[in-house]
Amino acid sequence: MIERIVEEPEIGKIYRGVVKKVMDFGAFVEVLPGTDGLVHISQLAEHRVDKVEDVVKEGDVVDVKVLEIGRDGKIRLSKKAAERESKEKEQTDTPQP
Repeated sequence: MIERIVEEPEIGKIYRGVVKKVMDFGAFVEVLPGTDGLVHISQLAEHRVDKVEDVVKEGDVVDVKVLEIGRDGKIRLSKKAAERESKEKEQTDTPQP
């Protein structure tokens, strides 16, 4: 538990987080206690998203990948990259007959 409190987010790592706030342009997801990042509407799904609420709602638990951490500390997240990586991992982990 203490590790999660002092942990710093890592670029390229996938986190399971809670959607804290939904805006017209994306959703803020808490990836670590007290640490939020933005999933831009273009990073929510592979398909075009018209409304953020069509994909996520406040309180949803989602997997997100850290794309970038700006010098100002802002964290860019991607739900679609996390999903893509999970699918690729499943395909390589599934034994072939």
